[in-house]
Amino acid sequence: MLNASFRTKVYVGLSGGVDSSVSVALLKKAGYDATGVFIKVWQPDFNSPSTSSGQLQAACNWREDRLDAMRVCAKLGIPFVTLDLEKEYKKEVVDYMIREYKAGRTPNPDVMCNKEVKFGAFYKWAIENGADFIATGHYAQVIKHIIYNTKHKRVDGNVSCYMLHVSADSAKDQSYFLWNLKREQLPHVLFPVGHLKKPEVRKLAKKFGLITAEKKDSQGLCFIGKIDVKEFLSHYIKPKRGKVLNERGEVIGFHDGVVFLTEGERHGFTVNKKTNNDRPYYIIAKDISKNTITVSHKNSEGKLDQGLKSGVLLRPTNWISPELLVGRKKYEARFRYRQELFPVTLRAKDLVKHRVFDKARLGRSGTLIKVIFETPQSAVPVGQSLVLYDGDVCLGGGVIHSTLPN
Repeated sequence: MLNASFRTKVYVGLSGGVDSSVSVALLKKAGYDATGVFIKVWQPDFNSPSTSSGQLQAACNWREDRLDAMRVCAKLGIPFVTLDLEKEYKKEVVDYMIREYKAGRTPNPDVMCNKEVKFGAFYKWAIENGADFIATGHYAQVIKHIIYNTKHKRVDGNVSCYMLHVSADSAKDQSYFLWNLKREQLPHVLFPVGHLKKPEVRKLAKKFGLITAEKKDSQGLCFIGKIDVKEFLSHYIKPKRGKVLNERGEVIGFHDGVVFLTEGERHGFTVNKKTNNDRPYYIIAKDISKNTITVSHKNSEGKLDQGLKSGVLLRPTNWISPELLVGRKKYEARFRYRQELFPVTLRAKDLVKHRVFDKARLGRSGTLIKVIFETPQSAVPVGQSLVLYDGDVCLGGGVIHSTLPN
């Protein structure tokens, strides 16, 4: 799949980490005309007495990461470019995140970073500058499929299409964050490490002699690193003390603002425990208008059985493989990264008016798409992404607009 002529131009997004480093090395070895691109984004720089150090600093030092990316390109003997996307990142990722939290929703900034920055501004820049492909170090796969004997009136015979598949490494799969990819982009996107497992990637990094071979994986907010989200948001949203309620509506504690919290969390609020051995509480519901949260314990099976939801309404949505969408067919879904997949169905009447090859438009006009959970789910956060799968194929997904009571 990676074999190419030296004239096949690819811009590779380099983060300074091992995955993107091995990606560009594999492409160079396969014969691509590869250029490494470090994307410079907006970074927080707050002077605040509210932090113990007097300053909030991102754990990710972009200058060190950029230097590592440069060293990788120098080792491979390929060009290196720094692409400044600070404005795009601030507007489309940071401002979006702040706006969503202010509204009481729980956004996914990594999803927006992929949509608007990596596969938005970077993708557009690369194509405009003559690229045949862009590549990143994501753990996912793009695979070409042949659809046989289509009966669509505008297509005669067999057609081919590209689909987004999960990674060979299920523990590292990142397809959840890529549901906003457009199907027309897939023929121009490469994920060189998507067919590998993490230990294999590190082994290759050592084989190529890359400085990033032993570098720890990045964590936290896309590009910025591991920061305290509540501390970050406190610079934009004023804390507001509120009540913590149990399932009976009794006040058992307090919190500093419902907008800082999300369903399923066990931290960020204080409860009046009777003993030190009391079981931990988890958030099962939020009331934005009253600035309250409701909490509960997990049952003996380690699950929350309060605040269950039977499904969700999604808007907006994006379908990478709309030809696989069929009403009443069972799919699998998750609304958190690395959450165990669970069975769902789509409401047939949301799909029936859309022809097979027109379904890519589904949801772009503001249509609400209902997804029914076969087994009720707890701690479903409005604003998060719900992503659908058909086997190993990531179909796409949407933002949770609202939840359906059990």
